[in-house]
Amino acid sequence: MGTEPSVGEARWYEDAFRADYRRVYPHRDLEAARAEVKWLLAQGVGGRTLDLCCGFGRHTLLLAEAGVDVFGLDLSRDLLLQSRSLPKGEKLLAGRLVRADAREIPFATGAFRTVVNLFSSFGYFGELGDAQVLRDLSRVLAPGGLAVLDLMNPAFVRAGLRAESVREGDDFLLRESRSLLEGGRRVVKEVELRTDGDVRRWREDVRLYELSEFRSLARDVRLELLDVRGGFDDSSHSASSPRMLVRLRRG
Repeated sequence: MGTEPSVGEARWYEDAFRADYRRVYPHRDLEAARAEVKWLLAQGVGGRTLDLCCGFGRHTLLLAEAGVDVFGLDLSRDLLLQSRSLPKGEKLLAGRLVRADAREIPFATGAFRTVVNLFSSFGYFGELGDAQVLRDLSRVLAPGGLAVLDLMNPAFVRAGLRAESVREGDDFLLRESRSLLEGGRRVVKEVELRTDGDVRRWREDVRLYELSEFRSLARDVRLELLDVRGGFDDSSHSASSPRMLVRLRRG
């Protein structure tokens, strides 16, 4: 199983999400997030809401624009600082972004009516750590509250995995190597980024959860699976769905 590194070792999720993230993934922008936030609002996201693993706050900002009482949390200082570059970001998100670990959410029990966790930000901490994320998510969610998690669809990932890819931009060259470990339960990506003569390398390592596995984890922390969709277009979930969007209710 995926495990946490020993003391002194770098954690991949600290190496991966640096200031150059938006440079490498420019399509993950504010405009792309609009349809996703529209879908979230239609599912009942609203009231006091936590955007867990919010990155540079693009969904947080759009939820705030829609009148949602939203807070964002992420571990990456670099990405949180980049929220200032979003239109009206400094004004709408002032005092609303928190740097913290998703396993130790620094909010009171029952503080939120809804919690969202988007863009495959679950599965980073090994099975025990992932269970702790759900446990603390459940703790900060009020009874009867709604959680929406955007998970990788294991069948889709395995079927379409590209072993190697190269992408070049005006000012960067990105090489990615992907593999499956533990019988396809973990997807690992080795990344090399060349920018302005500099080279940075990191590794991404995400646990893939079958829907039955995730349902069991959620049940253990009083989260009831309401339904699952295959994408932000509200399509049905199947083996060929690009995503696995789950809605949970806190018991």
